[in-house]
Amino acid sequence: MCARAHPASPDTDAIFVGWQKSGKEIFPLFNIIAADHPLCHSTVTDVTLRKLQLRIPQTPSPYPETAPAPWHNQGINLNNPKTAREAIEMAGLDYTVLKKQLESKAGLKQDAYTTVRTDTGDILGAVNKNYEPIQNADAFTFFDTLVTENEAIYETAGVFGKGERIWILAKLTGYLMVHGNDIVNKYLLLTNSHDGSSQIRARVTPIRVICNNTLTAALHGAGDIPIHHMPDAVYDLERALTVLGQSISLYEQLDAVFNSMASKKIADDQLRDYVRALVPDNEEMLNTVRAEKIRDSVLHLHESGLGAHLARGTVWGAFNSVAEYTDHMMSGEDEATRLNSIWFRRGAQLKAKAFRLAERMMRA
Repeated sequence: MCARAHPASPDTDAIFVGWQKSGKEIFPLFNIIAADHPLCHSTVTDVTLRKLQLRIPQTPSPYPETAPAPWHNQGINLNNPKTAREAIEMAGLDYTVLKKQLESKAGLKQDAYTTVRTDTGDILGAVNKNYEPIQNADAFTFFDTLVTENEAIYETAGVFGKGERIWILAKLTGYLMVHGNDIVNKYLLLTNSHDGSSQIRARVTPIRVICNNTLTAALHGAGDIPIHHMPDAVYDLERALTVLGQSISLYEQLDAVFNSMASKKIADDQLRDYVRALVPDNEEMLNTVRAEKIRDSVLHLHESGLGAHLARGTVWGAFNSVAEYTDHMMSGEDEATRLNSIWFRRGAQLKAKAFRLAERMMRA
């Protein structure tokens, strides 16, 4: 065992005690602390905890060199909330949003509306007359069923901008094991927006543990699950089961894809071709120096980035070098802008392109 145990907590059924190695594979071990459970004080795996319907606590990385997550300064760590409403309150995101009609200079009503945050007065977006804001406290209640059934935990929550979009990272049970010793945790990113762009969505978000690379963009948009809000308990259950079913299916696909990538060896010239295709020189010869700098950074990360020793010389290593650059090295952006880019904008687009090119190498 190689990781320090967590202190006991009244909100958990078990505590993490360490990572166990068995051949080339590693897996976490836990000690059951539920006083009324017949297996109290027994040391078991996460698989056993799930079979016993006991809550699986947060599990630290088995890699001492793990990089901080891109959201570590942007989100609030949640203390095991039992409901989404509790999670939103813990993170201070339980503000109210109203839709207001704009007035013309002559005092006449226009057919134009904005969303306004009532506690600060900030305008969050322009919307149409049919738009109705969904309050943050109500947005993710459908997901509570999965938390109650120990299929997930609410782990971190945060906000973008003035409150235009809020998010919760919910960790699903289990993980993907790539090549026997490279762990990818299974998350869902839950978002609610007030700027008119979208509302409630759940996004499958695999995160490589050793470097906290977010691999969301690998899914080509297939991991985005729109949620139709309806305050109805029966419908909440249906939505939760749909989200869980789609997530399980996508993670099963990703398990196969990531392991195939890790098994596919590539030569140095193939890696250079991959990086040049990812960031080509501009046709007008503009920004060539910047493109070369990005390519050099990705090549360097392939050789000596976090987790490089687990994936060097493979398609999996090439793809993760791009993900690590995007998540931890992309310059010219503050932390909040970078996180938005990683999940939704330029960074996500770069990783999506990297994944498509990796798939092409797999077929070569």
